[in-house]
Amino acid sequence: MLHLNLFIFGCGHHRAAWRHQASAAERLGDIGYYEELARVAERGKLDAIFFADGASVSHIEDGPRWYLEPLTMLAAISRATERIGLISTVSSTFYTPFHAARLVASLDHISGGRMGWNVVTSMFDAEARNHGYEAMPPHAWRYGRAEEFIDVVLRLWDSWADDALLLDRAQGIYGAADRIRPIHHHGDHFLVDGPLTVPRPPQGHPVLFQAGASAEGRDLAARRAEAIYAVAYDLPAAQSYYRDIKRRVREAGRTDPVPIMPGLVAYVGSTEAEARAKQRELDELLPQEASLRQLGMYVEQDCMGWEMDAPVPPLPPLSAFQGPKGRYATILRIIEAEQPTVRQLLGRLAAGGGHCTMVGTPEQIADQMEYWVHHEGADGFNLMPPTLPGGIEDFVDHVVPVLQQRGLFRKEYETDTLRGHLGLHRPPGR
Repeated sequence: MLHLNLFIFGCGHHRAAWRHQASAAERLGDIGYYEELARVAERGKLDAIFFADGASVSHIEDGPRWYLEPLTMLAAISRATERIGLISTVSSTFYTPFHAARLVASLDHISGGRMGWNVVTSMFDAEARNHGYEAMPPHAWRYGRAEEFIDVVLRLWDSWADDALLLDRAQGIYGAADRIRPIHHHGDHFLVDGPLTVPRPPQGHPVLFQAGASAEGRDLAARRAEAIYAVAYDLPAAQSYYRDIKRRVREAGRTDPVPIMPGLVAYVGSTEAEARAKQRELDELLPQEASLRQLGMYVEQDCMGWEMDAPVPPLPPLSAFQGPKGRYATILRIIEAEQPTVRQLLGRLAAGGGHCTMVGTPEQIADQMEYWVHHEGADGFNLMPPTLPGGIEDFVDHVVPVLQQRGLFRKEYETDTLRGHLGLHRPPGR
């Protein structure tokens, strides 16, 4: 069985989705909108919904990026759904371990064991300056902090034994003091005594997602992650990443499945021509200036003077790039494979920023997904609909039934927790 998450982002992942007449741009502050999207995903029996997060905003004229805070949203969504998993990004650079452990543990209790947390080191100087840094700390420092951050959060969740609460009214003993212990962590980045103020989460540990693309990120993901988000422009890129991560997981001595889920942008139509018309309709709404700004963010250069119908100017090699390497590597691969003009590259990046794009009928998209899963490209996909709600409704109503008919995806939930959906064991308590 493959795994499917819905990545909820504004009006959809296409940069111009908010401009479409059917967009929900007026509802981005309405929690009911996100609850409805989660219920569509749950109707399709998806493993989870996922929210990214960002800590800065600029060029608001180009369209929406961040609005409601995701952990807050998931508290509400957990009450509007029953079984679908709930995943939020958590920044190890900006959060503290105690704060993150308390928030995510609370949500795991509220949802009955459906939480996951996607640990990131964050990316941009503009974010850093909202959290007390002059600029984003060096790459190696951020990953060292992330490693320690994860370790402390897990130890805080384990600071309560599963049977710590006795609730003995007759004897007047609420909890066993010897089953709740401090962790006394004094590390390079954090000082945390513990114990946590929240009893051990229902899942033991909410599921840890990561999206490591750099060497340090891949190493951390292979040693720590329980599921991985990936960027893959095409199957060869997906296979290279998949095989490297699976090798690293084995070398780390782990036997967990660690499912790998590349992003997938899907345009679904009753015919291929209809699907391509949907894609073209969105691309035609894409403002040139906003697109060049987005490209500049990805490559960390000023692209505003680039000639639209000329080849993409030379870019530094991946080894010399200091920003987020996964997206940058994808852009380099697109340029190498397609030799696009600047205009063509912008179209490629308009939806999902270089993630795999599939355009066609439900059967054609299911064919490609099945091929990836059977040829070491993916264990599932992080769905990035170009428009919302239409993109996920198309996928759930038309592609999911094809996957189910082929025996590739569940017809009903068999478990009540995110760990159960992903086939992961519950870590034992002390």
